[in-house]
Amino acid sequence: MLVLKFGGTSAGSPQAIGKITGILRDQEHSGKVQVVVVSALSGITDSLIDISRRAASGDEAFGVMVDILRNRHLETLNALFKGEGRKQAAADFNKTFAELNRTLDGISILGELSKRTLDLVMSFGERFSASLLAHVFTAAGINAAFLDARPLVKTDDAFGCARFLPEETFANIRNFFRSRGRNGEKPPLQVVTGFIGSTADGRTTTLGRGGSDLSAAIFAAALGAGELEIWTDVDGILTADPRLVKNAFRIDEISYAEAMEISHFGAKVLFPPTVRPALEKGIPIRIRNTFQSEGRGTRIRERSPAGPYPIRGVSSINHVALIRLQGSGMVGVAGFSSRLFGALARRGINVILITQSSSEYSICFAVLPADARSAEAAIREEFDREIRSGLIEAPITEKDLAVIAVVGSNMKSTSGISGKVFHALGRNGINVVAIAQGSSELNISAVIPRQDEAKALNAVHEAFFLSGVRSVNLFLLGAGLIGGTLLDQIASHHETLAEKHHIRINLVGAANSRNMIFRREGLDPKKVKALLKGGARRNGENGTSGGPADGSGSSLKPEPFSLPLFIERMKAFNLPNMAFCDCTPSGDVSESYGDILRSAISIVTPNKRANAGTLDYYRELTGYSRDRGIPYLYETTVCAGLPVISTLRDLSLSGDRVRRIEAVLSGTLSFIFNNYDGSKPFSALVREARAKGYTEPDPRDDLNAMDAARKALILARECGMALEFSQVSIEPILPPSCFKARDVDAFFAELEKSDGAFEKRRAAAAVEGRALRYIAVVEEGSAKIFLRAEAPGSPFRSLTDSDNIVVITTDRYSTLPMVIKGPGAGAQVTAGGIFADIVRLAKTLV
Repeated sequence: MLVLKFGGTSAGSPQAIGKITGILRDQEHSGKVQVVVVSALSGITDSLIDISRRAASGDEAFGVMVDILRNRHLETLNALFKGEGRKQAAADFNKTFAELNRTLDGISILGELSKRTLDLVMSFGERFSASLLAHVFTAAGINAAFLDARPLVKTDDAFGCARFLPEETFANIRNFFRSRGRNGEKPPLQVVTGFIGSTADGRTTTLGRGGSDLSAAIFAAALGAGELEIWTDVDGILTADPRLVKNAFRIDEISYAEAMEISHFGAKVLFPPTVRPALEKGIPIRIRNTFQSEGRGTRIRERSPAGPYPIRGVSSINHVALIRLQGSGMVGVAGFSSRLFGALARRGINVILITQSSSEYSICFAVLPADARSAEAAIREEFDREIRSGLIEAPITEKDLAVIAVVGSNMKSTSGISGKVFHALGRNGINVVAIAQGSSELNISAVIPRQDEAKALNAVHEAFFLSGVRSVNLFLLGAGLIGGTLLDQIASHHETLAEKHHIRINLVGAANSRNMIFRREGLDPKKVKALLKGGARRNGENGTSGGPADGSGSSLKPEPFSLPLFIERMKAFNLPNMAFCDCTPSGDVSESYGDILRSAISIVTPNKRANAGTLDYYRELTGYSRDRGIPYLYETTVCAGLPVISTLRDLSLSGDRVRRIEAVLSGTLSFIFNNYDGSKPFSALVREARAKGYTEPDPRDDLNAMDAARKALILARECGMALEFSQVSIEPILPPSCFKARDVDAFFAELEKSDGAFEKRRAAAAVEGRALRYIAVVEEGSAKIFLRAEAPGSPFRSLTDSDNIVVITTDRYSTLPMVIKGPGAGAQVTAGGIFADIVRLAKTLV
């Protein structure tokens, strides 16, 4: 025998009511259902409360709202019935509605609304819906009858949230159903009002919001049902709130204790007291979706077998206040906690969470924000003497907090759960204000800032349920040659990353120098460049709105770029595992790195400006990254995709010491000197390098060696040298007249005048069998860049085209230095190095 309960959304429209009828008539349920408990139609209870308050306040508009409520029920009734069935259903509705009108008139005349009267008014929602559905089922050929639960469900007189009295209630229900089956005929299906009961003297009470679930559990327990099915608008109990965690999925089976914990911490699928009557009788509960009736939902049992994950779910309470009490007068004082929580209980204040230091010096507890002021007053009153004498400090209240709870019975036998929880929170920059865990190890709770609730839920959910999948929420600044190539590489490789390596890169935001665009669900990297080129919306339209699922449609438009706004918007998303990728050469952008890291957003960059800026700023960024565990990855700042930075770090971590670094760090200068054999003048080779795209449009931007000097400085700092950029010695390649030239043409004219000087130096080296190379040398606390004649056999003579080379001499690599050689420039290799850093970042986010 089954007991079914249908919530307000399940009966919110004629179409939804039709689905309920279909469920009762399907093969699974036909003939097996003895009781259907129903809630008011969706939104009706709130309307009744509003109408009551308006009536009591003398607001004449309540009459209009009463008409709206009446019309909604009549429209539903008219859509479901024809002929005689409609007449009878309407007659029953009108009779009950007349009682509601009389009650509201009384409230209006008296100008008073007590909790007792409000309970009576709220009861009409379930009385309307249960009567309506009984008529619907009868018209569909199901033998059904309306049952007002008030004479059967007996409660105390705590109006608004009454407690049912099990002994009297169970006896009433059993006697009622026993009397219906005496003649040997099959009794009709009873369509029961949820949410309501009555006191011993017949006054109407309500069981608290969500109490229809409890009503259903009471009838199931009284009748010894085989299972209680609670039908709602979700597929069951999920691993997290799907509105906040998009990857949440249905839990097949869960224990009563776990369900109680999850529902206490905000999972609205189940009203917490529901599980108590069922638990006592050993009756399973199943949560199912009225609109996906073929699904099996979530089954709740006294004991549930271990699942594939160490936890069942993550839940939260999205707004609490934390009150802290501390002082030496608490230490070793017996009965202190009894006084504290007794004082709160006398004011009817519910305590959500408690935690106390082992020293007994402080204790804190969480309450609903609406109770915070009353709780403070209760404490001040109870401990007035101790506070005045300084034994205890005045209570301190922190607001705008939330509680997240990690729930699961498997946690008791699994080590490392707490570490995983707090690593996920800390890694994402979420401050934990307080922690609580019971000795049963069924729940780990943490109080956190309210604005971080969704971020925390996603971070913890991903750590436990998607531990095989590493994701990065990426924000890309710069969609030019390097950034655009990176977008192409992400687009072409994202399926392989997901399928083979379980890495997901979600591009949330992107910008070029003119426009920027955002989409929480992710932008299509194939189409971002075109979108950014499309221009900003006009007339104040917001580029973050709408758009098709892939973020590629015409309705998704960019907005004008602003660096402060881009960073502000990135922070506002507050997603877990966020990363900022800077593919610009901008100094303004690099100056924002500190602010970004402090917001717990990782950084991946080929931009050398930050690490080659002041030594203090370099230390600030790398130190914060190291101390807080927020990745700051910049492999491509030196030699594009070549593993230079990571190699230096590995050498240091393994205890080796770098003695000397010699390197060719400029692809432009490498090309020029690799091909400078006397067959062409020096100026001709510079022209050739410009034609091949190896130089900037103005070659002086490369030939001034500033870029190579910044790279040398970064290498020196990575080796632990405390150098400023001004301390890097740079031998100029060009004469001053070349830099003074007014434009590029004038520059080449001046450069041609120097061809003779360059040839003289080259020829002198050639006489000794040597060749010129522009070398950076880092050693003994110094860094310098100069033109050096290399002997045959030198590794610098092996370079071709625009290759870079780094020769590292260490204590271990002293006789035969380590050589790293390869392309040190170019869009593909640079973007590939950035992409590798992003993937490396994803692997650390566990």
